[in-house]
Amino acid sequence: MLALLLLLAGCTTPRDYVANGLKVGPNYGRPPAPVAKDWVDAADIRVRKESDDLSKWWTAFKVPGNNDNLEPDPVLNGLICYAYNQNLTLRQAGFRVLEARAQLGITTGQFFPQVQNIQADYNRNISSLKDANRTLLANRYFSQFDLGFNLAWELDFWGRFRRAIESASKSLDASVENYDDVLVTLLGDVATNYVQMRTFEQRIVYAKKNVDIQRATLKIAEAKNQGGVVAGLDVIQARSILEQTQAEIPELEISLRQTINQLCVLLGIPPEDLRARLGTPPKELIPTAPVDVAVGIPADLLRRRPDVRRAERQAAAQSAQIGVAEADFYPHISISGTIGYSAAQFKDLFTSNAVTGSIGPSFQWNILNYGRILNNLRLQDATFNELVTVYQNTVLNANQEAENGLVTFLRGQERTKYQKLSVDDAEKAVTIVMAQYEAGTVDFTRVTQIQQNLVLQQDTLAQAQGEIALGLITVYKALGGGWQIRQNGCETKELQLQDPAVASASAASAGPRKHAETATPQSLPANVYPRAVLLAPSVK
Repeated sequence: MLALLLLLAGCTTPRDYVANGLKVGPNYGRPPAPVAKDWVDAADIRVRKESDDLSKWWTAFKVPGNNDNLEPDPVLNGLICYAYNQNLTLRQAGFRVLEARAQLGITTGQFFPQVQNIQADYNRNISSLKDANRTLLANRYFSQFDLGFNLAWELDFWGRFRRAIESASKSLDASVENYDDVLVTLLGDVATNYVQMRTFEQRIVYAKKNVDIQRATLKIAEAKNQGGVVAGLDVIQARSILEQTQAEIPELEISLRQTINQLCVLLGIPPEDLRARLGTPPKELIPTAPVDVAVGIPADLLRRRPDVRRAERQAAAQSAQIGVAEADFYPHISISGTIGYSAAQFKDLFTSNAVTGSIGPSFQWNILNYGRILNNLRLQDATFNELVTVYQNTVLNANQEAENGLVTFLRGQERTKYQKLSVDDAEKAVTIVMAQYEAGTVDFTRVTQIQQNLVLQQDTLAQAQGEIALGLITVYKALGGGWQIRQNGCETKELQLQDPAVASASAASAGPRKHAETATPQSLPANVYPRAVLLAPSVK
């Protein structure tokens, strides 16, 4: 009767209490999410509606310059595997999974008797003869032996502990999704920095070719000036253009070095010149991307993207906290008991006459605190609604990222097509104008304009070619592909980024290994922590 009255006066109705499995608070349901019906470029034949396996999307990028037999870029594959095994940010996310699993174990333990302990003590006592109301003491000096077992169990009558377990379980799911999200971001960043590195290398190649052309032009101008055919102004202009192009190379090398340094950090190694470790680069540096991409439908983002699943799991974990807060409105019902032995002499301790104990129910009701309890309930409810909003906003951002990647990938192909034609025409124009200048039919100002245009067009072509690959990487990253590598492993042979002799010398000079240094990729299976830790979230 008391329980019924409490339910009628509380936030959860008796019907909901029974339907929720004898738990107060709401049962969680996946909140609605704003998802577009279709992609903006759905009519483009290069945007395929089927859902391809994106678990190894980086293999879609092929070695450039071999149109007959395009093989996956082995350098990119090796970088992906190396980063998966070595990246420290990913390792941090892995240990957060271990933390969440341990927290779930702690929370689960609260469902069972909260106090379970054995106590034993021995005391040698002396009683005062000067106490007030003292009576005749049979023995002023005496010993006391005690041995007992104590138990206190707060019954989960309102589902407070079960809701807490539910919340911790969903938090574990969220931590796994967070690991996957970090992994997806890592793979995308490695591929992005690799493409940017190749793009800078290609821009430097174009710049150096133009330096050779302009150096040859300077020699022609100097020869014509010495022969009195042209004035010294042509020589000065030729030298100025050459120096301007030469000045662009160090600026590109700065950006290249910064990109390589960032790539080293993603690989979990100190910055070094990776180009010396990656082998001979292909003739055409920028990886070749396919012309089409399978993206499925926008609704697939809800199951594909780990950050969307993480946000949804966080909302689910917070929903259970509402039930934990609501349980404080009701009395805490417990059963306590002790059993043990107490005797003045050790030889009598385990006899039947030395048995002592007690058992009985009790309850504690935090009355006159309803303002504090109510506001805590409001806090948990507001936090839940905040996380639902975060989830919905994450879905919107996911859709935006996918659309941004698609438009970059598709329009980048068109841009590159026309830019390649522009470069071809610019190269022909340079050849013609050089012959005309050498024949004396055009002035050097015309030569200057056409050569500078070639420098600009070739540099833009390299950026446009890189933009196609970067756009496709953004698409794959936005679709949430690549996290499956933690389930399937990395089959590609890793790159050897450090010479064995250097590694041996470093190990010898480092001295004895410390505790923190023992967590190597080799000692942590599944590339950060035991694979058994990765419990499959229910949302999957």
